[in-house]
Amino acid sequence: MRAIKNAIVLGAGGFIGSHLVKRLKDEGYFVRGVDIKHPEFSRSAADEFIIGDLRDIQVVKDVISNDCDELYQLAGEVGGAGYLFTGEHDAEVMHNSAQINLNVAQIALEKNVRSLFYSSSACIYPEENQLNPNSPNCEENSAYPANPDSEYGWEKLFSERLYLSYKRNHGLNVKIARFHNIFGPESTWTGGREKAPAAICRKVAEAKENETVKIWGDGLQTRSFLYIDDCIDAVLKLTRSNFSGPYNIGSEEMISMYDFTQLILKISKKNNHIETIEGPQGVRGRCSHNALVSKDIQWIPKYNLETGVTKLYEWIEKQVNN
Repeated sequence: MRAIKNAIVLGAGGFIGSHLVKRLKDEGYFVRGVDIKHPEFSRSAADEFIIGDLRDIQVVKDVISNDCDELYQLAGEVGGAGYLFTGEHDAEVMHNSAQINLNVAQIALEKNVRSLFYSSSACIYPEENQLNPNSPNCEENSAYPANPDSEYGWEKLFSERLYLSYKRNHGLNVKIARFHNIFGPESTWTGGREKAPAAICRKVAEAKENETVKIWGDGLQTRSFLYIDDCIDAVLKLTRSNFSGPYNIGSEEMISMYDFTQLILKISKKNNHIETIEGPQGVRGRCSHNALVSKDIQWIPKYNLETGVTKLYEWIEKQVNN
């Protein structure tokens, strides 16, 4: 019997993937990381890191081994509102992510992968359920009738159905989670693909004394944000459970984007004014609903928002000042 378990992380060069690799190594796994790029901010902790384009099925065949205990599929086209919700990148988002998932589902089946985790997104939820910023409905069973507000959400929903079809027809042991705004140190914080927590932290860190901090929309749109360590805890618990999902993995601590910016200003000890401007903002309200994931796999977040954001802001402030 093998003493060491093997894990493969697809998308290991990304923010969540690189943190997942570190945790798996801490648990004593042999870890193979695969991505089109290396992690941006630190050397990968993986035992083996392969640069490869997962849109190429031959690459997927080469990197997924027959002895894989846990396969984590986090690879795909990602970005914040400025990348995903302008409509300018829809073809790339749809094609690239769908091609990767089509390849991974088929090869994981052929290689008899023991457990496959797929990272979906809260963006799959219907737009009409998220029009009221004070009471969005993101329960897992509200996903249908489907009407995501972006092509990114449609692709994620398609891939959920793809993996569940492989489970139903071929017995593929899949686990699916819908991530709600995961944040933390070593996330992309500039360049156009950064998400709201990192983007606003950067704006505050860069702001001079008399400058305004500009945020997109009217500031009343709401979100919940989950700290990266809590996300990894949930991913591992789900992957090693007897449940498949899809489950929400997020925080139930909802906050408006204006108040979120005020929180970061408080953490930074700055007194800059906030200016709301036109820009892509996604749905009016979104917040995780954790009743199902709490009941089935006994997971709840450990970090409150201010604790997690403080860690992120301190890290981004160092990047800005370097």
